[in-house]
Amino acid sequence: MAIVRRTPPEPPRESAADRGHVPTGDPYTDLPWDGPHTPVLGHALITMVEPHEGHEHAYNRWYEDSHFFNGALQEPWMFAGRRWVAPRALQELRRPATSPVAEPLENGKYLGTYWVTQGRVEEHKRWTSAANSYLVSIGDVNRDRTHVFTSFQDRVGTVYVDETVPHDMFSLMDPSPGLVLEVFDAPSADERGALEDWILDEHLPSRITPGGPVWCAILFRVNPPFKGMKPENYAALQGVANEGRRVTVLWFLTEDPRACWDFFEQEIELAHRGGRGEATLVAPFVPARMGTTLYEDQLR
Repeated sequence: MAIVRRTPPEPPRESAADRGHVPTGDPYTDLPWDGPHTPVLGHALITMVEPHEGHEHAYNRWYEDSHFFNGALQEPWMFAGRRWVAPRALQELRRPATSPVAEPLENGKYLGTYWVTQGRVEEHKRWTSAANSYLVSIGDVNRDRTHVFTSFQDRVGTVYVDETVPHDMFSLMDPSPGLVLEVFDAPSADERGALEDWILDEHLPSRITPGGPVWCAILFRVNPPFKGMKPENYAALQGVANEGRRVTVLWFLTEDPRACWDFFEQEIELAHRGGRGEATLVAPFVPARMGTTLYEDQLR
């Protein structure tokens, strides 16, 4: 039987004074005394990006050699990251035939997934906003790309196939052979909670079974873009949360998506039959081989 784990309540905040620390005036010494430091996956940055045609190699080298680190993982409270890619063969598997998330459907050939410590996403966003402003000021930026689906998202819960598999905090460290990004839209913002409950308590447990292609799936609540983004990205992503109706599921697979795509072909109909919302994008990816040119010649 599948194991359902809802995100626990955020632990209470602690100040340096609560622990008897006397401020030194050095932020690098004082800030770590603000607790808690609970090692729980609470939030994610999920970012699906389309490199502009003819600029794929330059974009990849900038992203992997620079931005993956100084625009993300080097910043406080972001503790894991993984990059995924959809070669043309995987783009052709995407469903439904038309999607409000990716227009055209093949847009978003790269997917970045990053985990953020529970309760610390606001601090992370403040830092990342300042850090990226600095990077732009020194010319460390790439504009030959379009954000298709990028959002800081809040974890609602995780479903595991059984008790023996790793917890979700480890899911990006030893990458699965494949990942499927699925986006659901509720009929209204007020009905998103009912959609979340159906996905977490009914849909995912019924699908994640021993011997199946999924070992873990994580449900996230999509948030609007934050104002610290570059102005052009902030404007382009105004509809990313679909007025509070949208959630994301990341399915972590035990095999290449092509070997089990019949399983995911059912998702559109199952969501519709569930009556709580619609699946508006089902998109498979495989792990990117960072630092290499692998898949660059298979994108179009």
